[in-house]
Amino acid sequence: MSSKPSKETSAPEFTRPSILEHELVPKHEVLSKEEVEELLRKYKASLNQFPQILISDPVVRELGAKIGDVIKIMRNSPTAGTTVYYRVVVSEA
Repeated sequence: MSSKPSKETSAPEFTRPSILEHELVPKHEVLSKEEVEELLRKYKASLNQFPQILISDPVVRELGAKIGDVIKIMRNSPTAGTTVYYRVVVSEA
């Protein structure tokens, strides 16, 4: 019988950095129901008139968005300043 102390070996834990923190990924946020209603009133539009983003998109997955949610995307441009885009989360086509 060995009197050596046992060493537990385990693989080091690695945490995957958030895609939302990458310098090339613009700021994304999920709008509340109230914000969506205001957006639709402002543009006199319906959700099916907005561009779409797939539920499988890495940013959508990271945000935990659901089908039907509206994502607000704020892009910075050296010439145009900050521009805002909206996308509706849809299932795989």
